[in-house]
Amino acid sequence: MNILQELKGVQTIAISGHINPDGDCVGSCMGMALYLRKNMPQAQVDVYLEPFTDALMRNIPGTETIRFDFAPAVPAYDAFIVLDCGKERLGGAEPIFDNAGLTINIDHHVSNPGTGQVCYLDGNAGSACELVWDVLEEERTDARIAQALYVGMVTDTGVFRYSNTSEKTMVKAGRLLRFGFDHARIIREVFFEKTFLQHKLMGIGLGQARLYLDGLLIVSEIDYDTMQANHATKNDLEGIASEMVLTEGVDCALFLHGSRPDESRVSLRSNNIVDVARIARLFDGGGHVRASGCTIHGDSGPALEKMIEAAREQLREAGRL
Repeated sequence: MNILQELKGVQTIAISGHINPDGDCVGSCMGMALYLRKNMPQAQVDVYLEPFTDALMRNIPGTETIRFDFAPAVPAYDAFIVLDCGKERLGGAEPIFDNAGLTINIDHHVSNPGTGQVCYLDGNAGSACELVWDVLEEERTDARIAQALYVGMVTDTGVFRYSNTSEKTMVKAGRLLRFGFDHARIIREVFFEKTFLQHKLMGIGLGQARLYLDGLLIVSEIDYDTMQANHATKNDLEGIASEMVLTEGVDCALFLHGSRPDESRVSLRSNNIVDVARIARLFDGGGHVRASGCTIHGDSGPALEKMIEAAREQLREAGRL
């Protein structure tokens, strides 16, 4: 796919990604937007996303132009590009998608069957930013576009240490580095640096963690009252699940936090055996084999038991229990 050919003659373009946007979502959206604004100056290009972390705002160029209110700038866009998800995870941008003429879906989640008239899907890619890079022309790219895409690659591959990192990932990242942005600072600020509150909540989450299934599963939960007492948001919990799964002997981590009085968000991570996307789909969630998420409504206890049992079944199938 060549995105400029797909959008030939288009005058208004909307771009969005999934709810609770992460680095790959924001990076792919802004990388695409910056590329289209550079190479289609006659077109109006608008990005719609929910709020995200300050570190991403600082390190992904162009984020100051994002429309966080989801109020459509035009009655109906000529084209809508969905990145890093399918239509069902667009949140407030879904009505804008429904009213668009041409719909394009670019995604690397294996759970996405494709929700656009034109689709570019590859479940083996390490990030949506990798796939966005595929549909651009390198000679039409600049340092701002490259930096946005690099942030997405870094965050979704865990600085190239997760199992979704491939030779293609490294080659593409290397091509982006040729544009000369400060990649060392980006990695430090986006992936490793944390606020005092993030460190505090990390301590709470790890301190309350419990081991199950002969130490192969680790579980922790920060309830809604604790979130409120610390004036915390979901962005303040970044990295807790990923840290939990680094525990010696652990293959799978489940981290829950109270997002509302009667609702919990779950982050699932695994190392080698458990397919956490299978578990997330039990609650209409999804994601990757090694990193997924879902939402639980009502009491989290029964849902947590169901998730533990689902992990137990997979570990038994693998001969580990």
